[in-house]
Amino acid sequence: MTGTKILVAQGGGPTAVINQSLVGVVLESRRHHEVARVFGAHHGVRGIVNEDFVDLTQETSHNLELVARTPASALGSTRDKPDLKYCQEIFRVLQAHEIQHFFYIGGNDSADTVRIVSEEAHKAGYPMRCIHIPKTIDNDLVGCDHTPGFPSAARFVAQAFAGANLDNAALPGVYLAVVMGRHAGFLTAASALGKKFPDDGPHLIYVPERTFLLDKFLADVKAMNEHHGRCVIAVSEGIHDASGQPIAAQLAKDLERDAHGNVQLSGSGALADLLCEEIKAKLGIKRVRGDTFGYLQRSFIGCVSDVDQREAREVGEKAVQYAMWGDRDGSVAIKRTGYYSADYELVPLSTVAGKTRVMEDELIAPSGTDVTDAFRLYLRPLLGSDMPDAYRLRPAAVAKILKR
Repeated sequence: MTGTKILVAQGGGPTAVINQSLVGVVLESRRHHEVARVFGAHHGVRGIVNEDFVDLTQETSHNLELVARTPASALGSTRDKPDLKYCQEIFRVLQAHEIQHFFYIGGNDSADTVRIVSEEAHKAGYPMRCIHIPKTIDNDLVGCDHTPGFPSAARFVAQAFAGANLDNAALPGVYLAVVMGRHAGFLTAASALGKKFPDDGPHLIYVPERTFLLDKFLADVKAMNEHHGRCVIAVSEGIHDASGQPIAAQLAKDLERDAHGNVQLSGSGALADLLCEEIKAKLGIKRVRGDTFGYLQRSFIGCVSDVDQREAREVGEKAVQYAMWGDRDGSVAIKRTGYYSADYELVPLSTVAGKTRVMEDELIAPSGTDVTDAFRLYLRPLLGSDMPDAYRLRPAAVAKILKR
């Protein structure tokens, strides 16, 4: 078969818009007459080494558009973190299938995989463009204003806290929710966008960019509860002490670890339960409730930002254009222009690969328990054009008749 062959895969945690990037690659590739086939690999790099491919050239445009609007990874994903030997096997498979353009949609680990594969192709003198397409709900990729997937997850977090705040105002007490984010607090900080009135929650926000002190946390909760008669708290799963040890590891006796040796922070609910127990035991507050958003925030089908959908599609399209018309490999980065519009740039893979962005100091309030207006201005345009809002009654008091 003559003509260009393309392979696209998805890695890491799914998002609400990752399929927009996938479909962007497929449809943009099919516009180029020199492209003969567009293949997809099931379950990321694992599917590549297993040669578990599907021919996306045969998909109808209509079905692709339906898939684009569906959250989570349509091709399936993987948590494999390839080393050099693994990447050499990836390259061997790509070369055997005569792949000339390799697109990998994922986070910083995926960018590192693309970097190594690119270097292997260069060493072998094999002509192949390797492009990393960004995605992550954590918003922790270096070189990007923000990453596709983050705005929709942030929209979910903001709306969830807006609802939790209304519930907490109706039946006062302490409410605490743990949000994803091992090293970067962007998603937890998004809870602040659910506030409408000055006394709305979250009243306290804890991100991993600041050291977490349990005694200070309890003092903060006590003060807010006394001031408002209630307290809503947003906590990042990655909060840690001054030594960097996760608070969950300090408070819990038994915690699971992932394949890379990291303490499992998502999905267990342990941190929320442990902090709630501390509040009950140390502060004597009876009505204390805790939640862990866990996987809900990643691919929630009813809470997708239209801005996020559009940009996720465009990074896929731009990746193909850079591969077809460019002479270098790289990672597609979103760059903000104006009050809000987006442009795209191909940055070196070394800029993104294996690196983690955290919240900049100017986005976190001096107290360490809130965000600044700069963060609100940064995030608000990304949440979409139809964010719901919450309102209050304006009651006119009626004079009492019975004196008690």
